[in-house]
Order: sequence, then structure tokens, then C-alpha cells
Amino acid sequence: MDRVHITDVAPRDGLQNQAVHASTAHKLALVERLAAAGIGSVEITSFVSPKAVPQMADAADLLPQVQARLPALRSSVLVPNRKGLERAHAAGAHEIAVVLSATETMNRKNINMGLDEAIAVSEQTLQAALALGLRTRAYVAVAFDCPFEGETPLDRVVDLSLRMTKAGAHEIVIADTIGSASPGMVKERMGALTQAIAADKLAVHFHDTRGMGAANAWAALEAGIRRFDASVGGIGGCPFAPGAAGNLATEDLVLLAERSGFSTGISLPGLLDAIDLAQEVLQRPLGGRSIAWLRKQRDSASGTHLKRPQGLHQSPTQLAPPPG
Repeated sequence: MDRVHITDVAPRDGLQNQAVHASTAHKLALVERLAAAGIGSVEITSFVSPKAVPQMADAADLLPQVQARLPALRSSVLVPNRKGLERAHAAGAHEIAVVLSATETMNRKNINMGLDEAIAVSEQTLQAALALGLRTRAYVAVAFDCPFEGETPLDRVVDLSLRMTKAGAHEIVIADTIGSASPGMVKERMGALTQAIAADKLAVHFHDTRGMGAANAWAALEAGIRRFDASVGGIGGCPFAPGAAGNLATEDLVLLAERSGFSTGISLPGLLDAIDLAQEVLQRPLGGRSIAWLRKQRDSASGTHLKRPQGLHQSPTQLAPPPG
């Protein structure tokens, strides 16, 4: 059976823009529940400026704890530049990701650099990471539309993806940062990209701003893409991209893939356990478009009405994932 590989980005992309700050213990508990559900790859945190993104200020504390508790998990972290890479390496990172926005204005708004300078920084950071023996990912952000410049030229997205590949990125993640893509756009862009770069080196990262996250995922599957980012419960939204809503929910993607003949190795009930914890931590309802149906299925299987978890009243040790 054809395998779909999912990287859950809830601990990083999901939590970085939340009003409620999750503690290190709660972040660790969330990652443990994701791993217990069968998620094999998680974007743990980012080594960015704590002033710019205070929710990620505990990166150097969180990453070693995750790797000690879950040594088999593929744990990646985002780094903005060489300084962030140095911090991540000192914390024991095995895999890093850089983010390159595909437009001049987005780079200036996000990192106060022009596009050419941002390309150079990304290339230098990837090359330095390779020299350290780290695995690498490169995001090409606003790869469909930019909130400031409108539609991003396709030839530029292909060119930047090739440049990041040549700089040493093991995986290129095409990101619909503001959730403006449609299935037709996905088909066109991924078709062009797979002509330039092997499909198994490409991944996609969708947001669900306009309600088309799952439809876009299906278009990517039809284009031969088998690597996806998603966020459990649909948590997310870029703090530097106006209008960016939550990410494509991991549970929606798993349901779509499994019901369409693909395998993921991920347990939907296990994902519900992770969502239950995240709801308690963030103090608001969470879940993708399938959440009501998934909860009903779990209720029917258990024969009882689900109660909200009591995770916030437990110690970090007690917040370990449930058996199995």
C-alpha cells in the first residue's frame, strides 16, 4: 500500500501564534501523545529570537527532553540563520529547517531582508548544517500567494526550490502560508515542481484559511506527493502573515489518506487524545473538519460520553501519553 508520510508541526507552527503560552511540560506531553498515535516526524520548536516569538523561548530546554524521551522520533527544528543553527546544534538537533519566503515584501516584513539576501542566508545555513552532519529541510513560503504582492510567480517558486536543493536541502516544503491555494493551483504547481525535482524530495504545507486544505492535499496526492506537513487539531497560523488561519488538521489528512487507499501508520483515536490535551492547554475547542464525526465514532466505540481530559491537573510525569 502506498505510504503517506506526515510531519506534525503543531508544537512549532501550531503553538507559535497562540494567545495562551504552553509550558515546556505541556509541549513535551503533546509531542509524546503525537508519537503514541504513530506520528513518526514532528517539528518540535524553532530557534528564533525569543523577543520575536516568545512562545518558542524554551527551545533549548524542550528539544533535549523530547530526544531523551523519544529517541526514535524524527525531531526537526526551525532555524532562521547561522546563529539559530548554532543554538540548535548546541541543543543536540539532528534535523533543521530553514524558511525562505518567495517574495521581496514578505521577506522584508518577516525578517527585514530582501529576497536576494534571504536566499544567501538560507543557502549558507543549509551548507553549514550539512557540514555538521544534520538532515535538512527548506520551506519555500508564500509559494502560491503573498499577502502583500498577490500571486507568486510559478517560475520563481521552481527556481527557489532548485536553489535550495542545490544548497543541500534533503526535502523541499512548498508552503501555502496564507491558505489561499486551490486544487487547480496545487495541480499546476506540483506538476511543474515534480518535473524539476524528484517527487520524493518534495513536501507540501497547507493552511485551511478558505476551507480547501483537504482538497488541496488530495490534489497534491494526485500529483504524486507523499510528504505532508499537518497540525493536529488544525492549530496554527503564521504570526508574520496577515490572514493566515490554522494549518490543515492532521486528523483530516489521515482520514482522507486512509479512506483513499493510502497508509499512514497513524491512529485517529490517538490523535484525538492529543487534541484533548491541546484543548486543555490552549483553553479553547480544537479540531479539523472531521472532528465531530471522529468524536462520535470514539463515543460509539467506547459506549460512553467522552469527558474532557484532566491533564492540566497532573504533574509533567503524569502527562505521559496513554499506553498503546
